[in-house]
Amino acid sequence: MKKGSFSALLSFLVVFLFICSPRQAALASCLSFSDVIKNGSYIVADLNGQIISSCNPDKPFIPASIVKIQTALAAFHILGRDFRFQTAFYADQQSNLYIKGYGDPFLVSEEIDIILDRLLEREIKTINGIYIDNGLFDLHGQVPGLGKSDNPYDSPVGALGVNFNTINFKVDGRGKIISAEPQTPTLPLMKELGKGFREGEYRVNICKEACHPEAQSARYAAELFRELQRRKAIPGHGRVGVREVPEDARLIYIHRNTRSLDEVVYSFLKYSNNFVANQVYLVSGAEKSGYPATWQKADMAAQETLADMIGVRSADKIHMEEGSGLSRQNSMTAQAMMQTLLAFRPFMQLMQEKKGANIKSGTLKDVYNYAGYLNDGKPFVIMLNQEKNTRDTILKRLQKISAVNNEYLPQSD
Repeated sequence: MKKGSFSALLSFLVVFLFICSPRQAALASCLSFSDVIKNGSYIVADLNGQIISSCNPDKPFIPASIVKIQTALAAFHILGRDFRFQTAFYADQQSNLYIKGYGDPFLVSEEIDIILDRLLEREIKTINGIYIDNGLFDLHGQVPGLGKSDNPYDSPVGALGVNFNTINFKVDGRGKIISAEPQTPTLPLMKELGKGFREGEYRVNICKEACHPEAQSARYAAELFRELQRRKAIPGHGRVGVREVPEDARLIYIHRNTRSLDEVVYSFLKYSNNFVANQVYLVSGAEKSGYPATWQKADMAAQETLADMIGVRSADKIHMEEGSGLSRQNSMTAQAMMQTLLAFRPFMQLMQEKKGANIKSGTLKDVYNYAGYLNDGKPFVIMLNQEKNTRDTILKRLQKISAVNNEYLPQSD
């Protein structure tokens, strides 16, 4: 071989090895996405988890709602797919009803209707006072990152909340406020919070203005039970409020929600319900470490469970302060989310199908993220912490990269 030819070949090999090294391949990928990624990362892998292409996979970013995938994965591991959230009911000699909350995220009007039928079956013929016992949650503060708006995504959490701690009402042309859903009666709280709204239909959280979340949640739950009690013509009257279950009260019924954890997770992944996600997060911590539920127990349970399942133990790769994605103090790397997706594959059908993928989005101010599975099953993550939202453009490019990768896979006979 001529000296010049040998030098050229050697130069080619050096450049080839430079480009094909993981570090330089990632750098080349970042450069090719520089028009759409100013502060962010992405990663796409094959069905076995081998990285096809990535940019900044080990740099932590704010995840927003894609963290719900990790909340779900930890819950499935701790609680089991068939887990049913529960609520306990007690009665005293004066026919007062005490409701002890265990954090059920789906204690909705239809479920309460079922509960009242079960109480009737147990010969509870009169309900006088209705009292809520919140003793199994000890939060010392609401959801980290929770806003003060009246939007449903800012609903407070607690041991016992009904209808996701939101109210759905209508205001007619004369200013009359009524319930907007047939299964839920018009409540005093509804009329109070609906004042000042113009004609139309609304759904707002129960703390649309400054309030004591625990007391407001209890009031809402007690009012709803009372009105549904009247619909069923169950006699009784008395106060409603917050009170611990007295020692002489007898346990009359433990209700296990008609929805399994599978159904609950599907709902908070599809509709990105922050209330439901954080209730699941807190209950997971309490079931693992014992009640009362606390943020510290939930954080520890999620971190330890994810570490065992996906092998990511460093707090700079996954840091969770709550389970819905509201907190800007949550952080994770695209690589950590990729490991989560590989473990979450058996549950991928619980994610919403859109844009040619099973996908979970995550959005906050200047945060635009996607995580999920392309239509050929390949897991992908897009994390942008920047002013411009370019995640749809990046997703289309990843779909093209995946298609090209498929063309070069060995074909079976």
